[in-house]
Amino acid sequence: MTPAARRHFYAALRAGNPQPRTELEYDGPFQLLVAVILSAQATDKSVNAATKKLFELAPTPASMLLLGLTGLKRHIRTIGLYNTKALHLMATARLLLERHGGEVPADRAALEALPGVGRKTANVVLNAAFGEPTIAVDTHIFRVANRTGLAPGRTPRAVEEQLLTVTPPEFRQHAHHWLLLLGRYVCKARRPDCPSCPVRRWCEYPEKRRA
Repeated sequence: MTPAARRHFYAALRAGNPQPRTELEYDGPFQLLVAVILSAQATDKSVNAATKKLFELAPTPASMLLLGLTGLKRHIRTIGLYNTKALHLMATARLLLERHGGEVPADRAALEALPGVGRKTANVVLNAAFGEPTIAVDTHIFRVANRTGLAPGRTPRAVEEQLLTVTPPEFRQHAHHWLLLLGRYVCKARRPDCPSCPVRRWCEYPEKRRA
């Protein structure tokens, strides 16, 4: 995809959704961090259903520790891998209190040092909570970047680096959410809805379907 095509590609996504945001429901960086950790191999809808009551009882690291491991598991048991995620969340809450005064650090290395937090989760938190122009690459974004020709790469890290290189600065802040939503609702894995795609004009997918 040419630089001009990429600019048109992002401009079309921006025109349709000028201020995109995550579909996870949260209030503040800690709740976002918890929701993103829980969202691994789970839908945003299932996470929101679980955290609605959880965040009423445990909105902070201190209150989550008071809830206890058993209490936490009771609230997230409908989410896949909840036993492991509960252990990670309790350990993360403890480290936030011990090392960061109960606050989520706006630093990649510090975030990735927390249990259950990898590069993708750190990127989401840095972008959505702290306004950094990071681009977290999940399965949807990996597919969109490769399928459309926007930023091909063999691994999520390679796609991330390519996206950061080729995405014009004015679009980087919201690129993650635009591409995620495109992949989730339009450029789907099994049956992409090419006829209704807002960026089909610039897409290089050889099998794209016409209206």
